[in-house]
Amino acid sequence: MQLMRRHAAIGPSLLIGSLLAAAPALSDSTEPREWLNRMGAAVQSTNYQGTVLRIHNGKAEALKVVHTVTDGVIREKVVAQEGNGLEIIRNGNKVHCILPDRKSVLVEEWDDQSTLFSTLPSSEIRFGSEYDVSTVREDRVAGRKTVLIAIRPHDDYRYGHRIWLDTETGFPLQTQLIGDDGSTIEEVKFADIVLNAEIHASALAPSYSTDNFQWLDSPTRHASRSVETDWVSDDLPQGFRAISMHEEQMSGNDEFVTHILYSDGLANVSVFIAEAGSDDAEGPSRVGGSNSYSTVNDGRSITAVGEVPATTVEQIARSMRLR
Repeated sequence: MQLMRRHAAIGPSLLIGSLLAAAPALSDSTEPREWLNRMGAAVQSTNYQGTVLRIHNGKAEALKVVHTVTDGVIREKVVAQEGNGLEIIRNGNKVHCILPDRKSVLVEEWDDQSTLFSTLPSSEIRFGSEYDVSTVREDRVAGRKTVLIAIRPHDDYRYGHRIWLDTETGFPLQTQLIGDDGSTIEEVKFADIVLNAEIHASALAPSYSTDNFQWLDSPTRHASRSVETDWVSDDLPQGFRAISMHEEQMSGNDEFVTHILYSDGLANVSVFIAEAGSDDAEGPSRVGGSNSYSTVNDGRSITAVGEVPATTVEQIARSMRLR
């Protein structure tokens, strides 16, 4: 009886707390880099469907998502739950954006662009040099057990990241892009999700008959070729390096535009160099977490753009020189 009274005196909250404290933490058994490796594999191979909340510019939008990967080919359907009912149907690199209110379909090429996870780290990220990574705590997202991974930059040239990974699969259930003041710039979060269940082809079909819709081709690059360019940055922020150089021909224009992609393994900055026009705008602009800066040098219009702080794109754009 005395033993029972002692347990009653402990109280349920203290008892639960002691049980949680006794349980081994995920951070004690799995290194953050191992979690990120699991995440990379999961994003490439996981079938899922659910509801996603995407928050940027202080506005939230809800999306229904169905996603499959078969033999490396992505098939996906994304449906906006508010507004004009936009549907995005993806089959490999071919994307149809269906606008039912306008009775039109915009056809685009997306290459390897991800609908939801465009800012996840790659294997090229150098932890300890430009970023620190740590396992913060266990949590729950969309009713599933997760581990929170924090990626913190060493300087003001890049954003931080918080990523909640499903402990069973390593799949990212929530991501946040973090500004230098600690505020959340952009967020993607699953409200509900089903992972690795069988998905029928009908779930990926358009919800509307598009037989009488107007089909429009988005402006595309008519040609792209790898090149060696004489344009370089003479003041590149530490950790960034050029990972690709291309010349691209845009639709309706015979001129080739030089495209240099700089990356530190997590943050990417694209630099576009073209012949300057009389009406080319100079200076900064911003959309969500993406900043751009345009300037003119040696008769060429130079624009740097990326999901990085404004100071980063300005420094890169203004430092571009012919060697």
